[in-house]
Amino acid sequence: MTVLRRPRTVSTGRVYGHPHRPWPLCRQCCGLALDMGSARTRAWVAGRGMILDVPTVTFPGALHPIQRGTIVDVPGTARMLDRLLGHRLPRLTRPLVVVTTPVLDGPTYRERARTAVEVLRPRGVLTVPTARAVAIAANADLARPLLVVDIGAHLTEVVLLADGAVFDARRTALGTTDLTCAATSTELSEAIGLMITSMLRQDRTSLTADALSRGALLAGGGALRPDLTWRLAGSLHAPLRAVPAPHTAAIRGAARILQSAHSHPSASGAFPPGTDGGSPPR
Repeated sequence: MTVLRRPRTVSTGRVYGHPHRPWPLCRQCCGLALDMGSARTRAWVAGRGMILDVPTVTFPGALHPIQRGTIVDVPGTARMLDRLLGHRLPRLTRPLVVVTTPVLDGPTYRERARTAVEVLRPRGVLTVPTARAVAIAANADLARPLLVVDIGAHLTEVVLLADGAVFDARRTALGTTDLTCAATSTELSEAIGLMITSMLRQDRTSLTADALSRGALLAGGGALRPDLTWRLAGSLHAPLRAVPAPHTAAIRGAARILQSAHSHPSASGAFPPGTDGGSPPR
């Protein structure tokens, strides 16, 4: 998990370890989890649960500020967030925000997301790879290697997690909106198979093979497509496990990270200057 801004230490309610004082009653703090996809944006607010599951568009014109996993219009993304969430957050509060991010867009996506989220006046912004959020939502054993296949509307990522950190990743600019016929379904399943095969060939350890033998974890709207999962299982010759409610797994995992953010050193600014609180180097 990468820290984009070190928030100040705060005293909060039950989520942060004070059972006698529930967080929703604390007017000085607020938490928000965001999953901004190319097709849909989902938001979860502490004390209220998931409050938004809407198309990722800006107005006027219903433009798409996020395309194929890339924020192409930062001001448009900020306007969208302000329109959707500005009036829903408690007044006179500065939320701690957790944002899911594609693995392979790296610093560019994180910096653009941070800039857009500033419209909500956050006291701190944490980013987490979508694959890790999915694994947390699935209650996966992060002590063992895990292969996550996240099939979104416009982007598919295959990510290998080792000790909970990203070890390897691949992506293709294909998703469920491209599945117009059996041929494109086959194309996407073959693309996923090729990405995993490439990871196996380039991995000088046994991590990818071990993770595949355990069964790839499926998430995203594509995990709800029987035609796609059937073809994928046939091409991989390995077990597949779909996360419950796979289309909302990322936001649910981000919400759990938000709830436990007090245990992360970044929540108290414990990282020395020059560090970002992310995963240890490989």
